[in-house]
Amino acid sequence: MSDQELQRLVEKLSLEKFAVPFLHKAYFNKRLRTTGGRYLLNSHNIEFNPKSYEIFGIDELIGIILHELCHYHLHLRGMGYKHRDADFRNLLKKVGAPRFCSSIEETKKKQITAIHMYECLDCKQQYPRKRRMNIEKYRCGKCHGRLKKISK
Repeated sequence: MSDQELQRLVEKLSLEKFAVPFLHKAYFNKRLRTTGGRYLLNSHNIEFNPKSYEIFGIDELIGIILHELCHYHLHLRGMGYKHRDADFRNLLKKVGAPRFCSSIEETKKKQITAIHMYECLDCKQQYPRKRRMNIEKYRCGKCHGRLKKISK
């Protein structure tokens, strides 16, 4: 789907569901990672994550469009447009928009395994760490014994 087709779809859904025209720009933003879409308060434009459309299809995209249009129309009317506001939640229910979009598994950051391993000389408690630590400055949290680096 191109940005022009997306713009036409957003304008169509705005008129059908809200009976108010969408007068700003709607476009795909490939840099969005953790969200399906984003309403920009200053410019009133709406950005969409193209991966949501590619992975989940047109139905998911329509849900995201309706969600972002709720933010858009409420903000322009001066009503509560934030997720926690009653106006926003009521409008979501009225138009059948989802509160959250489906999660894209690829965007979740992979947990980095510990690079540095420290061990207490007294009780043998092990401490995995991502960053190096000064063993002269820190002691064991369990028995206050001295620490020793055992692997990198």
